[in-house]
Amino acid sequence: MTPDLGPLDPFLGDPDDPAAMLDELDPTEPLTDEERAELESDLDEFMGFRRELEPLDIDGICIDCEDCGEPHYFGWDLMEGNLRNLLGQGQVNIHEPAFAPDPAAFVSWDYARGYTDALHAAARRR
Repeated sequence: MTPDLGPLDPFLGDPDDPAAMLDELDPTEPLTDEERAELESDLDEFMGFRRELEPLDIDGICIDCEDCGEPHYFGWDLMEGNLRNLLGQGQVNIHEPAFAPDPAAFVSWDYARGYTDALHAAARRR
């Protein structure tokens, strides 16, 4: 199993974890085969984004949150950890939001996809 790349939950192993009751109210359901395949595809695609964009000083991925309407910034390690935890545990670990991220240093998933698709298309034409 791939090690967890995200920060540890500060209440991990604490029998008095205040979030424990949330698990009882909304238990994590196992991933369906379709969900697992989609996540594996997302992880493969993400790793391609990282391989091409990290050397260009892009810090990670920005995702517009449907719940709050605000952009959320995920560094490469945190996003990879989230995807791997979803595959392994069916949920992501609790984590702190990025502190004062530079929005210009992050790209959207769609931008990353377009950029890497263009690189591959250019390589095929050579």
